[in-house]
Amino acid sequence: MDMIIGLIMGIVEGLTEFAPVSSTGHLILTGHLLNFHGERASTFEIVIQLGSILAVVVLFWRRILTIFGLHKSEEKDSIGKLNMFHIGIGMLPFGIGGVLFYDTIKDVLFSPQTVVMTLVAGGVLMIIAEKFKPAPVAHTLDQISYKQAFAVGLFQCLALMPGFSRSGATLSGGLLVGMNHRTASEFTFIMAIPIMFAASGKDLLESWNHLSSSDLPLFMTGFVTAFVVALIAIKFFLSLINKIKLIPFAIYRFLLAIVFWIFIL
Repeated sequence: MDMIIGLIMGIVEGLTEFAPVSSTGHLILTGHLLNFHGERASTFEIVIQLGSILAVVVLFWRRILTIFGLHKSEEKDSIGKLNMFHIGIGMLPFGIGGVLFYDTIKDVLFSPQTVVMTLVAGGVLMIIAEKFKPAPVAHTLDQISYKQAFAVGLFQCLALMPGFSRSGATLSGGLLVGMNHRTASEFTFIMAIPIMFAASGKDLLESWNHLSSSDLPLFMTGFVTAFVVALIAIKFFLSLINKIKLIPFAIYRFLLAIVFWIFIL
């Protein structure tokens, strides 16, 4: 049963972590349907998130090396040359918010009621972003300005609320400050690497006492499954986002909120 749970939850995590649909909401709903709750489940979710973020590292390894000055960018007509400062100022608002409000978020906001509200709020923001976005001025990662990176970082703070979706918040912010869909998506994925490693690492250290050798099959199954599925999902999402935009994801979030209300609340 552990292997089956690990496989199902890993698939859900890999499919939803980087799509603007709230992986938190999906994992809560799936865990409820599988009767998989408690500290063990919470620790498991941290581990499979690390599997998903490892997929980003694998897919964007050349870009990561470029940010550190270890690889030459292959993009032409570059303006800003994406570098560590872009990532740093994009992470800054989220990092400050996380440090200041981490305990409040964990103790007060992490509830099914919050997830339902943020699923809807995030969907509304995505519709607003599509309707009022300006003509894009950043068509590649290297054309992102420091001002745009910081603005996306501010939007990312919305994802401190469980269920809002970090991808949904940053994608919407990217569109509203003049990035095209693919560039906003790629910037979202790259910013996720340090943020998710830091957040997941902190949570994993705090949950370490809840791990035992008997959990290894469950955790390894979930980790590997999330990694493989996320590899496929990210590639598919990047090829799709410029075609379908954000509106279908917003509608999906509204439907998920209804399902969440029926089965969880």
